[in-house]
Amino acid sequence: DELEDITDKYINVTPGSKKREEVMKAIAEPVDNKKVFVVHGHDTELKNDVELFLKSINLEPIVLHRQLDEGMTIIEKFEKHSDVKYAIILLTPDDVGFPVGETDKTEEDRTIELRARQNVIFEFGYFVGKLSRKNVCCIYKIGVQLPSDLNGLIYKQVNKSVEEVGLFLMKELKNCGIDVKFE
Repeated sequence: DELEDITDKYINVTPGSKKREEVMKAIAEPVDNKKVFVVHGHDTELKNDVELFLKSINLEPIVLHRQLDEGMTIIEKFEKHSDVKYAIILLTPDDVGFPVGETDKTEEDRTIELRARQNVIFEFGYFVGKLSRKNVCCIYKIGVQLPSDLNGLIYKQVNKSVEEVGLFLMKELKNCGIDVKFE
């Protein structure tokens, strides 16, 4: 809020005009069409499976813990590596929770919910905001609570392997302008 907005000094076309949109796109950092961010929790098997699947169709999976730290905080590292065209979110039942209203109930009477890790939900929202819903695919394992704020979004269920939704994923990636090839 304290910084001066100097956009109009360098882009002197009417806000909202097609030309302004073209100029803004031209100066934006180019996004590597081969990078796909994989957001995951503690299900290492599914994460590795998705990585191998993406590599098999000639794409570069970006998994945050595999990137160099370079002295950055986690959020700095996350932002640096979020320059992707597509994100795959893996919602797996890694945490257990219950509504706070049931705190006084016995364990047997509580409504136990299997939940994805909080960082996964945060990163899910980040990518929906950054890339739009059409460039984010959410894959979930049965039993995990799905975020209600994103009702209407199509979630794909897997039981064991990403291959169960592989054809769907390839079509979605291709629809977003990502060059999908088998190797």
